Amino acid sequence: MVRHTNIPVADLMCKIKNRKICFAGNRKLKIFGTLYCNSGKRMNEQNRVFFISKEEAIAQGYRPCGHCMSVHYEKWKRQLINKQNRDGPI
Repeated sequence: MVRHTNIPVADLMCKIKNRKICFAGNRKLKIFGTLYCNSGKRMNEQNRVFFISKEEAIAQGYRPCGHCMSVHYEKWKRQLINKQNRDGPI
C-alpha cells in the first residue's frame, strides 16, 4: 500500500503505466476500487492509498467499491451477511 501524499506525481504515473498500481482506496473509509472510478476520483488525496491488487487491498482490511466493482462488492456483502447469520450481529 502506498499513500498518495508519499509518492511524487511522476513516480505515480510511471507505476500506473507499468501496472504496479492498479487500485486506489480510501484510508479512512476502508474502501477500494479501480483507478477510474468516479467516486474514487472525488476522494481527498490525504485519504487516498494505492494497491497493486485486489488481494492486497482485502488483506489490508479494505472492501470493494459498490460502484466500480459491483460484482466483487456483492460477493463481499453476501459473505458479511452469511457471517452475521452464523455468528449473530457484529
